[in-house]
Amino acid sequence: MTYEGVLRKMKTELAETVQYYLIFEQDFLNVNQVLDKRLAINFLNYECTGCGKKKKVFANGVCYNCFMERPEMGEWVIRPELSKAHLDQEHRDLEFEKKVQLQPHVVYLANSSNVKVGVTRKSEIPTRWIDQGAHEAIEVVEVPNRYLAGITEVALKEHLSDKTNWRSMLTNDLKDLDLAAIRDDMRQYLPEEVQDYYLASSTELEIKFPVLNYPAKCKTLNLAKTPFYEGVLKGIKGQYLIFEDGMVFNVRKHEGFNVNLSLQ
Repeated sequence: MTYEGVLRKMKTELAETVQYYLIFEQDFLNVNQVLDKRLAINFLNYECTGCGKKKKVFANGVCYNCFMERPEMGEWVIRPELSKAHLDQEHRDLEFEKKVQLQPHVVYLANSSNVKVGVTRKSEIPTRWIDQGAHEAIEVVEVPNRYLAGITEVALKEHLSDKTNWRSMLTNDLKDLDLAAIRDDMRQYLPEEVQDYYLASSTELEIKFPVLNYPAKCKTLNLAKTPFYEGVLKGIKGQYLIFEDGMVFNVRKHEGFNVNLSLQ
């Protein structure tokens, strides 16, 4: 059985074990059903997920022009403290920026490899946590716009990491922690503007990923350098496919890659 199309990050569904889907223009694949089967990945060409042109992907699945021009690629996406729609100030497209920035956002703690602080739109919970491979996560504050979430994250980054150690996450070198206690300890560092938005009664969510075997060591598959690979799929975590030989494939990093997938 074969599938062909442009890769985008896997869609997920929270269940007893997270369900993963690769969505293509004409078809879709429930990736969980491929566990313990041999999967071949063949890179065909690039296709920008922004303009649709067959141009080399620069970052985030888009070509250089789209990265520099499209509103969803603005710096405020990565650095939410730079959001200015609440001030009626435009970066690239004020209408788009208001739509995204002026909605409820959550600052959270997630444990993927260590406790990290992060920001996401409320509507993206728990998707954001799943994408990061977090086996446990908790909300800290819920604020009405992206800017307030951004300054909260900046404040908490003085005391917590904002990065995930992907190798530890994929080898399952993890610890179960009391995130509610850590959340309570972080309250003292919240900016004055968000103190009233603190979620004192939020509860920790535990997430189980479909992994049959974790690798002792990881090696990464880069389709730009190795356009063909095949191996037995042993797990899915975050946005990674984990193979029997220790190879791991970051689907999200390969957005904009047109591929052929073959199940054997």
